[in-house]
Amino acid sequence: MNVATAEKVKTLSACLGTYAHTKALKGGDIKSDKVSLAFTEINPVNRAFMLMAREQKFDVCEMAIATYLQAKAYGKPIMLLPATMMARFQHGALLYNAERGTLRPQDLAGRRIGVRAFSQTTGVWIRGILWKDYGLDLSTVNWVTFEDAHVAEYRDPPGVERAAAGKDIAKMLMDGELDAAIFGGAMPGDPRLKSVIPDPEAAGKAWCEKHGTVPINHMVVVKDTLAKSDQGVVREVFRMLLASKKAAGLPAPGAVDFVPFGYDAVRPALELMASYAAEMKLIPRRYAVEELFDDTTRALHV
Repeated sequence: MNVATAEKVKTLSACLGTYAHTKALKGGDIKSDKVSLAFTEINPVNRAFMLMAREQKFDVCEMAIATYLQAKAYGKPIMLLPATMMARFQHGALLYNAERGTLRPQDLAGRRIGVRAFSQTTGVWIRGILWKDYGLDLSTVNWVTFEDAHVAEYRDPPGVERAAAGKDIAKMLMDGELDAAIFGGAMPGDPRLKSVIPDPEAAGKAWCEKHGTVPINHMVVVKDTLAKSDQGVVREVFRMLLASKKAAGLPAPGAVDFVPFGYDAVRPALELMASYAAEMKLIPRRYAVEELFDDTTRALHV
């Protein structure tokens, strides 16, 4: 790279999780004559979401989509890219202690269910699934949380209980203080813990076929100042993210694409999440998917 080209390269601070589809990008195998990404490693990456929502700590950052919706609602200066970092079948994230008897979705009314935060994206997906697919009246459940939302202005709705300081969600579940609990990426390995939703793998596949999407957890956001000042750089960041996914050979032929890219590909999941978030009072109104992007990021397609 000559001096003239180097002077044109824009260095951006970035924080993304380490996945198969980010390996080439974070390892420096994806080249650009416009953008250089200076990565900060935060593990687990969800610890970066609060820094981005509250301080706009990075130019480019991974973020849970429920967090982004709340950031949007409270006017945080960040913009969404249609680039998925993580999605999964959610049905197996709701666990119960089988030593205390079998628990199924139809048994949850009146029970105590723990979740890290009421605004946790996996928790929103699980509540939506229980409500829409299993007919559970969410108001009949006693929800117990352990953390605040990443967006400081949000407060849990009335009736949501905060666990005492120092309490551990997995221990409370094992001890019978909780009847069930929603976990995220770090699933406990105790063999006594079973899925409340039977055959969660099959249920997850059926859900994806029904909705024509995967339940997305994390996408990528950029600072508003970057989105407004240099659309070409934003498009280049998207290109680099997509090139890293392709370098990983994803999706494999015939496999579910758990890292959809492009506005059209992410739209169905965002429509569902925006609906759930509004109806669960996580955000004051339902956002149309178009509102979650600007003209530049809305035009990003694969």
